[in-house]
Amino acid sequence: MAAIFCTTAEVERKAGAGASATSSAAGYTDDYTAQAESLINCMTRYNWSDVYATMNDDVKMILKEAASDLAAIYVISYDMSGFNSRIEAEDQINVLRDSFLRAISILRDKKTQKFMIEA
Repeated sequence: MAAIFCTTAEVERKAGAGASATSSAAGYTDDYTAQAESLINCMTRYNWSDVYATMNDDVKMILKEAASDLAAIYVISYDMSGFNSRIEAEDQINVLRDSFLRAISILRDKKTQKFMIEA
């Protein structure tokens, strides 16, 4: 499954300079992003992938945020040795997790779903 919501470059930027070269490579991030997209669809009980092409670019950004946040968490979790400390890596994960959960909260709202597909 090809990634729809975000790109490898977006995931790499969010994972940060300390991210493992292996886990931030396209082969890994494509898989992480596909997993994130599936999880977003399941958590929100709406298949955003099916309507993504018909949505306006400005409303796609919340999906991009959620998918790239979660995929970046996967990248960092794979190997934290490139960060100055484990605490630094965990802080980055916490920031990304909070952003992901906020985006999911917004996407779960049925009014938001209606707005996003009708925009």
